[in-house]
Amino acid sequence: MVTLGPTVGAEIRKTRPVVVVSSDAVGELPIKLVAPLTEWKDYFMQNVWHVKVTPDSKNGLTKTSAVDTLQLRGVDTQRFVQKLGSVSPAVMRSIAAAIAAVIEYEY
Repeated sequence: MVTLGPTVGAEIRKTRPVVVVSSDAVGELPIKLVAPLTEWKDYFMQNVWHVKVTPDSKNGLTKTSAVDTLQLRGVDTQRFVQKLGSVSPAVMRSIAAAIAAVIEYEY
């Protein structure tokens, strides 16, 4: 859980779950690159930037969610409130693929 406010315009706001997508080995500042989660909507299926995550005991989510890779942002670790859990390697691969699609990177 990370506090994302204050925000501007259509940016995701509030305190909400995020997936940390940056490596601990990158950078010297207390900054993490995160992808925020939002409640899953069926119309997200058509978006390459949304990754569906189903709640389970490992990730600590309580409802089906979407990782919004279009809203990646660097946040100071002071914004972190609580660790809920972790996502599976398969979900991380899907997130990496969605980020690659957003930046039009072919790997």
